[in-house]
Amino acid sequence: MAELTTLARPYAKAAFTFARDHSDLAGWATQLKTLALVSEYGKAKEIVASPGMTPADQAAALIEVCGEQLSEKVQNFVQLLADNKRLALLPEVFTLFDALKTAQEQAVDVELTTAFELDDASQQKLADALSAKLERKVKVSTITDQQLLGGVVIKAGDLVIDGSMRGRLEKLAKAINS
Repeated sequence: MAELTTLARPYAKAAFTFARDHSDLAGWATQLKTLALVSEYGKAKEIVASPGMTPADQAAALIEVCGEQLSEKVQNFVQLLADNKRLALLPEVFTLFDALKTAQEQAVDVELTTAFELDDASQQKLADALSAKLERKVKVSTITDQQLLGGVVIKAGDLVIDGSMRGRLEKLAKAINS
């Protein structure tokens, strides 16, 4: 995994720099995400990994699958990756690009795991509180896990705040057993 990251990093940085300089970070992020998802599944995955196809054919096939989702500049980027036999790095390139974009926007992706579905007002209240605490813009994604019993688990990068009932019960059980 570290090797893939090492190989993908220069491509992600180049794509990020180009997108930032052309004020199109969101557009590139969306297109790279599409490419990453497409390149990991089905026939497209076989095409990306096929040693029997020329790089031009691999790039053309991948671009064709994505259709009009890709701008000319992103298509050129795909061709560059193909020419360097790096199409398999697309998922990692997207991950690194997205991390650079998030850092540029001074934002943090936060994953909220709750025991029940949160309404929009509750999500916004949590997002505002986290934004103030972390001093960054917060992008919230939610997951429902009924095994939590109640409360919420918040993951923001390295930070994990376990405010779930299950987590509290586990801490109590450890304290009693020690």
